[in-house]
Amino acid sequence: QVQLVESGGGLVQAGGSLRLSCAASGRTFSRHAMGWFRQAPGKEREFVAGISWTGGYTYYADSVKGRFTISRDNAKNTVYLQMNSLKPEDTAVYYCASDSALYGVAVPTTRFDYWGQGTQVTVSS
Repeated sequence: QVQLVESGGGLVQAGGSLRLSCAASGRTFSRHAMGWFRQAPGKEREFVAGISWTGGYTYYADSVKGRFTISRDNAKNTVYLQMNSLKPEDTAVYYCASDSALYGVAVPTTRFDYWGQGTQVTVSS
């Protein structure tokens, strides 16, 4: 049974930082690309960042480029999202997801088959 568990969300002031973690189990984590998504109330889910199975390729949405950094530690079966210079518009529930394919990259067209339960990020102005 594959499980993805996010943590690290919370309330932060604009300009602050948070680091999200996503711990994976039940699958050979190191062979799958991973992605972070977010969904704000009344808005569609947005692909925020993705990382290849090796960690050598990353992708960022324009809205977070230069502020967010995705990384992974395959020895710990964990993917991270470091969020700096946070803005009120970053407020959303953040989800991690696992690519259904092996040895791929995570980009907006990737098919993700497992999702975490989400962690709330709230940025106050």
